[in-house]
Amino acid sequence: QVQLVESGGGLVQYGGSLRLSCVVSVSINSIEVITWYRQAPGKQLEMVASLEKEGNTDYADSVKGRFAVSRDNAENAVYLQMNRLKTEDTGVYFCNVYVDYNNYSGQGTQVTVSS
Repeated sequence: QVQLVESGGGLVQYGGSLRLSCVVSVSINSIEVITWYRQAPGKQLEMVASLEKEGNTDYADSVKGRFAVSRDNAENAVYLQMNRLKTEDTGVYFCNVYVDYNNYSGQGTQVTVSS
């Protein structure tokens, strides 16, 4: 069983920045795909950013140029750097990893952007 613990969420003003962290219980090198999702109030779960083992990244159109996903093998952690935040970025952010043919997600961290 893979465990993930997210942190770094909080309340931030419009235009501000946050960095979300996700510490995983397995080696980063064993993870095929890392994906950050978010659940905004009243909306469906949305893919925000993904990072493949080979280094390929993908971003939702709404966050391109503002968000960046990265990983730190030594820390067994993945990150989501969020810049120029907008009120529509508000939601619960989840880290998901695909490893050994299974998906695992954390408990989520709340991000609230005030206007």
